[in-house]
Amino acid sequence: VQLQASGGGLVQPGGSLRLSCAASGSSLDDYAVGWFRQAPGKRREGISYISKSGGNTVYTNAAKGRFTISRDNAKNTAYLQMNNLQPEDTAVYYCAAADEFMGDYILGRNYWGKGTQVTVSS
Repeated sequence: VQLQASGGGLVQPGGSLRLSCAASGSSLDDYAVGWFRQAPGKRREGISYISKSGGNTVYTNAAKGRFTISRDNAKNTAYLQMNNLQPEDTAVYYCAAADEFMGDYILGRNYWGKGTQVTVSS
């Protein structure tokens, strides 16, 4: 499966962005989807995960209360709605599809898209 993340950009503090992760080559509903980010000089961190059906979601502390993960399997696309963005959210955001995400571990098949830059600045 090939993944393409989009929707990043420059936004002021307190603003919102909606990231999309479009899949091609295979059905996205065969995989759980995760969103990750990596800021300059920092390690990659998981943000949120959603099960194959969309029935289960997980948010890390970085995302709780501000970000919402969703998916539309009919459109082969997953989303990350990000609200109340802050400068510390500035990073390259990546989506990944995998058999399973378990904490810091990615189990089984996994595929990554190229990231999309999110910059939060006034």
